[in-house]
Amino acid sequence: MNILILTGAGISAESGIGTFRDAGGLWEQYPIEQVATPEGFAADPELVHSFYNARRANAAVAAPNAAHKALAKLEREHAGDVLIVTQNVDDLHERGGSQNILHMHGALNRAICAACNHRWPAPAEMYANDPCPSCNAPATRPDIVWFGEIPQGMDVIEAALQNADLFVSIGTSGTVYPAAGFVQSARAMGVQTLELNMETSSGVFKESRNGPATELVPVWVSEVLAGE
Repeated sequence: MNILILTGAGISAESGIGTFRDAGGLWEQYPIEQVATPEGFAADPELVHSFYNARRANAAVAAPNAAHKALAKLEREHAGDVLIVTQNVDDLHERGGSQNILHMHGALNRAICAACNHRWPAPAEMYANDPCPSCNAPATRPDIVWFGEIPQGMDVIEAALQNADLFVSIGTSGTVYPAAGFVQSARAMGVQTLELNMETSSGVFKESRNGPATELVPVWVSEVLAGE
């Protein structure tokens, strides 16, 4: 059985990573248009870098939780393919032990040059005049997919959906496209679907289990491995 897993903010929230909807959180301090769009970056790159420097610091002190570790166990022990497609920009899946991960919205620990598209590991703090190590242009930006930009790895995701026997959504509201459309695509192709979330996001999934990811994911992983 090949498993495609989509994870969202809910899986990292229990590790202390803020979500879009946190009252008083990072996202509430700034309009999204200012810090998560190409236009916002063009208007005030220092503000955007400051925002992502804070998010990078937040992610650095967070630790992977039981849900991240359970998915790593699934990847190690499951007989079929396991691909984690995450909407999260933290590296908690990697630090939890997973290796087969696609960051469709980019990653905080990567930088990209807006001039030549060169990517490199991001330092703890980045600034608007940082030169690109490849072309030397002062065009450094976080390797984050902002609103209005195309998510990364869509061709890989589409191929994985076609190859999947089970699609599992963990900790995501399923409201932001294109990720919100994955379950419809899976159902149309006859793929089994399961949602693990604090509350049911839609009636599209064949099965929906509600509760914290740290409780639901280890139980589900144990069920999958016990059935092999």
